[in-house]
Amino acid sequence: MNDRTALVTGANKGIGKEIARALAAEGITVYVGSRDAERGQRAVEEIGGTARPMVLDVTDPDSIATAAARLDRLDILVNNAGIMVDSGTAPEADLDGFRRTYETNVFAVLAVTNAFLPALRRSPAPRIVNVSSGTGSLTWSADPEHQFAVSAGSGAAYRSSKTALNALTLYTAQALASEGFKVNALAPGLRRTDLNARAAGSDGDPAEAAAGAVRLALLPDTGPTGGFFSWDGTPAPW
Repeated sequence: MNDRTALVTGANKGIGKEIARALAAEGITVYVGSRDAERGQRAVEEIGGTARPMVLDVTDPDSIATAAARLDRLDILVNNAGIMVDSGTAPEADLDGFRRTYETNVFAVLAVTNAFLPALRRSPAPRIVNVSSGTGSLTWSADPEHQFAVSAGSGAAYRSSKTALNALTLYTAQALASEGFKVNALAPGLRRTDLNARAAGSDGDPAEAAAGAVRLALLPDTGPTGGFFSWDGTPAPW
């Protein structure tokens, strides 16, 4: 066990749980963020080792403040919690669905990151990893040969929220670069999760995506910041 501490949001299932498991395997004390205390506790028991429960609803300011008050120092923050409300196109959009999506996928990342900044600033090597999506890449989406363009603008709320998250990642990295922070976004690939029906039916291993997140969480001081990377470590286009 080492003296580093990490927090993973939305970590009671899916990719978040596998990220927490992989960080715990490194001997890092990992706080498993979960809106539901019982589900979070079950995940902690399954992960074992250095995993610790933390009740955290990323859309609730009081919950965020309570969680942030628990940690004096934080070395790694993985903003993993995310939702996909529907798969509609922009012309079909329900504004409430867009708002709910952005509330979790963008605004909550900003709120959680800023709440834990004091603790992160006490780390000698602070790292922030934002779990994004390749579908948020405007370059890929504009390429007529790419699968994301073929999808004809579906999932507009989710995909645009991840585009916004990528921008937020870059701006946060630039603002904190002089303090030694490494802030990067991850495109985890299609994984077997409950994000949507396509993901649930896929054979993509969440642990494979988690390895990509851990790589960014453990970057050396010479590592990149303000980047967008695929799960295998290759740069992804904005």
